[in-house]
Amino acid sequence: MEVKPFIDFKERVIENVSKVIVGKDEVIELLLVSLISGGHILLEDIPGVGKTMLVKAFAKTLGLPSNRIQFTPDLLPSDLTGINFFNQKFNEFQFKEGPLFANIILADEINRATPRTQSSLLEAMEEKQITVDGETRKLNLPFMVLATQNPIESYGTFPLPEAQLDRFLMRITMGYPSRDEEKEVIFRSISSNKIDDLPTVVSVDEINYLLNNFNKVTVSEDVMDYIMDLVLATRNNERIQLGVSPRGSIALFKACQVYAAINGRDYIIPEDVKYMAPHVFNHRIIIRGMVALKDSVEMIESIINSLKVPTEEF
Repeated sequence: MEVKPFIDFKERVIENVSKVIVGKDEVIELLLVSLISGGHILLEDIPGVGKTMLVKAFAKTLGLPSNRIQFTPDLLPSDLTGINFFNQKFNEFQFKEGPLFANIILADEINRATPRTQSSLLEAMEEKQITVDGETRKLNLPFMVLATQNPIESYGTFPLPEAQLDRFLMRITMGYPSRDEEKEVIFRSISSNKIDDLPTVVSVDEINYLLNNFNKVTVSEDVMDYIMDLVLATRNNERIQLGVSPRGSIALFKACQVYAAINGRDYIIPEDVKYMAPHVFNHRIIIRGMVALKDSVEMIESIINSLKVPTEEF
């Protein structure tokens, strides 16, 4: 397997997005892992740290059609999927596509929509298709949902159920910038570096190559056992009420494949697992008496530290 296209892709995307997003190379890398592996991202962070700008810059860099959906309590499932309407000119029903018919979807403040509307995303996220009036339509590929939610507000919100959370490959946070990074953000806010000026630095053919070849990354028996030990540890921990599902196991494996490829390897090493597991697993477990993202990440990290790491020479 040739890994150079993966490395070049990562470097160009990070360099381009960093023209408007300061100091978030790790977050951009996680977005790339999700895109290539066919997953979705839940960005959980406070307002004003640049979540929306990051998604817009990411889509512009890739040159993929994107739509932004502002989730509100009165948003209906048909507002996402589209509707069949009667066209009097042609005397027939026609389908009007909703905003889900794009490659990258920014679902802003997803937890403000009702459970009915949230659930309308399940089919789109899992099967890359939508069904309206009994007719199924395929969505554009690659298809990626980047949803945001504010962790500190509860009034007027509807928390995502476990079934919906499990559809996201990762739940991540951007966090505050450092002192120097924030100074740079302020200076850039009055400069000419705008998202609309960002060039597209990759082609559709490149993206398709990565999507079709990341699964050629191999894994040894020892590392696969290490992944399974980690998964089973979440199910057998007394402090964890709900452990990682088989969907979560598959998600971690795919994420490790992509992460290995974009870092120049055609095989997975234990460090890939240790790095990706907190991002992939933190929203797939329920800890007794704790709900914050930080608590879940710390729990996963403590489990990782308690496990024996394969020592084979990779």
